[in-house]
Amino acid sequence: MVEREHYEAVVVGCGPGGAAAAARLADAGVETLVLERGVEAGSKNVSGGLIYGEESAPYTIDDLFPDFREEATDRPVTEYHLHNIAGSKVKSFDITPLHEHDTEWSDAVLRRHMDSWLAERVHERTRETGGGLLTEVRVNGLLREGGEIVGVTCDEVDPITADIIIAADGVNSELARDAGLMDWEEPEEWFQGVKAVVDMPAEEIEDRFEIGPDDGAAHLFSGDLFEGVRGGGFLYTNDDSLSIGTVFHLDSLAAERAEPHQLLDALLTHPLLGQWFGEGYDEREYAAKLVPDSKKVAHTSPHRDRLCLVGDAAGQMQAQGPIIKGMNHAVTAGALAAEAFVEARGRNEPHAAGDYYEKKLKDSGTMKKLRPPQYKAASAFGEHDAVTGLTDAVIDSPVGKLGLKAFDKAGLLERLYSSPFMAEAIPDTRTPYVTLPTVIAETLGDHVAETNDVEPPDLADRIGGLTYNTDVGNPHIELLDESYEASGVAVTACPVSAKDFGGGCYREEEVQRNGSEETVVSLDTQPCVECGTCAIVADTDWDHPRGGKGVEFKDG
Repeated sequence: MVEREHYEAVVVGCGPGGAAAAARLADAGVETLVLERGVEAGSKNVSGGLIYGEESAPYTIDDLFPDFREEATDRPVTEYHLHNIAGSKVKSFDITPLHEHDTEWSDAVLRRHMDSWLAERVHERTRETGGGLLTEVRVNGLLREGGEIVGVTCDEVDPITADIIIAADGVNSELARDAGLMDWEEPEEWFQGVKAVVDMPAEEIEDRFEIGPDDGAAHLFSGDLFEGVRGGGFLYTNDDSLSIGTVFHLDSLAAERAEPHQLLDALLTHPLLGQWFGEGYDEREYAAKLVPDSKKVAHTSPHRDRLCLVGDAAGQMQAQGPIIKGMNHAVTAGALAAEAFVEARGRNEPHAAGDYYEKKLKDSGTMKKLRPPQYKAASAFGEHDAVTGLTDAVIDSPVGKLGLKAFDKAGLLERLYSSPFMAEAIPDTRTPYVTLPTVIAETLGDHVAETNDVEPPDLADRIGGLTYNTDVGNPHIELLDESYEASGVAVTACPVSAKDFGGGCYREEEVQRNGSEETVVSLDTQPCVECGTCAIVADTDWDHPRGGKGVEFKDG
């Protein structure tokens, strides 16, 4: 039998979910090794992003890392607004009550800073149990013996066995796919997020957003400025920057052949944002990622053999209308997975850790948040073309507009948008993302008086501003079918590609074959931001780059 390096626990990925798992394991005296693909934790991670401390959660990140909020986050978010947009008309609602529901605290974060701070603490605590943190190690698959998962395989080190493997390796989890617990077959199960981090001094943020030095603001945007794609935009105030981005249902983005960078620019250049931008616009980082739609893909049994999935790897991203929560659920899941192993080991049945973990997710109420029953009921009826068409027609009719006016006069619209129950019941159709906000703005909104002179960087400059360590000779994506029918959607859906742009990952080309002209797609992985979009919309073989290779985000 081959002798292999063995640890009681291996945690893959040192984002908030992996950090929570590792901390909880180490505190219980479990020998824990953490493997991180980036040159530093956070260098591969992107979020909007707000992290929440929920009152009902069994764990919050500051429970596990007491100095977290003081050292690793940016501004606490104290107000939350939703803007319905139709052309230059805007109707805004204060939905802070929704933001504050079940919320002990909420802070804006940048992932590179947050994750690297967490990683330092994780390394200190896991070293005390005989483990530690290794960076620039890509875990590429699962090690099996007799058909059972017993460890992990890596590009940079020999296979490692463990009594428990906690996969916190993100939305593109190679371990979840290897275990058969995730697939990339259905675009409607995913969102794509694209974000710009924009420099802005702290005093300017406080002046323009009318907030104090210990306050922060969150703004969401929906309506007709996104070419009919289902989704919306966001803006969060950091300490000395803004996180501004868009999140769209991937199937809608692909169907409309919309280009992500242009949709982001539509938000950045809208007159409404003129009140917050000054004369200078300094975009310091452009980034993108996939987001799992938890109400469709949050795994109800996220484990197999010795493997447990947490965070995005388990589809645990709650994006339900104005409710956007992911990192806090990853923390809860990571800590619960660790707790399950500690309990199972204490009962001399470590093989049962996965079953314990599944039960804890359910008993803690986490699964109910991720897969709300009211969405299941609403989608069964509401997500049909005939129903959507009828609903949109009623909303846009004179009777519908009169109803909106009456609801607004009574204060009911703002209250409905602030309702957690209603947010969790929103169906995935054009109605809540495009039709309703557009009609609300047209009927109830005011024209924006501000001007906005922002000129966003072009795509080539955005790509050029990123840091890459190219793995020459080892492309991590292989285009299996270059025909336009099979892979053409990637030309527009990829956030660093575009029609008639020669510098992106995917390019449309005309070639002569058998005496006729044919449209094909070519691939260049050099500018890849590793979001995984093409793995779903194109015929590709997609893996992560080797450890420390590929894109490196400075903010994330």
